[in-house]
Amino acid sequence: MSDLAVRAAPRLSVERPEDRAEADALIARAFGPGRHAKAAERLREHNAPLEGLCFVAHADGRVVGCVRQWPVLIGDTPAVFLGPIAVDDAFRHHGLGGALVQRASDAAKAAGHRLILLVGDTPLFRRVGFEAEPARRVTMPGPVDQRRVQVKPLAAGAEAGLGGPVTVP
Repeated sequence: MSDLAVRAAPRLSVERPEDRAEADALIARAFGPGRHAKAAERLREHNAPLEGLCFVAHADGRVVGCVRQWPVLIGDTPAVFLGPIAVDDAFRHHGLGGALVQRASDAAKAAGHRLILLVGDTPLFRRVGFEAEPARRVTMPGPVDQRRVQVKPLAAGAEAGLGGPVTVP
């Protein structure tokens, strides 16, 4: 029996102000201090997460997973930038990251957003509807492996003609 099987299943909910410190600590453990040098971090600086579109997973009385979403523009096209996504080591490899991304995607769509952008592992995110090909003309604000830049259309045709620099609105 897995360690996760003997625990209560994580409960996903909208991130609240009182979750922020624990979520920040989880992100710091997952990505380390080098995360501040990444191109994705340029899109979070001087930007605010989208209220109601950031989620945490609670288990054992603590935050064990989180995902945040941010407003961006790709050229002139409004989009949501998804990330960071972090899952506590004890809860990895049980689908929690995918569940957080799916919940975030569903919430973005329900809020009327048409497109989500992220930088991440292609095989992992392909499973939840992200594609690299439509993002090949998207320019991140700094060095990035272009093969890891991906989008998920939330509306038919949202990725058509997509291209240009990614900026904070």
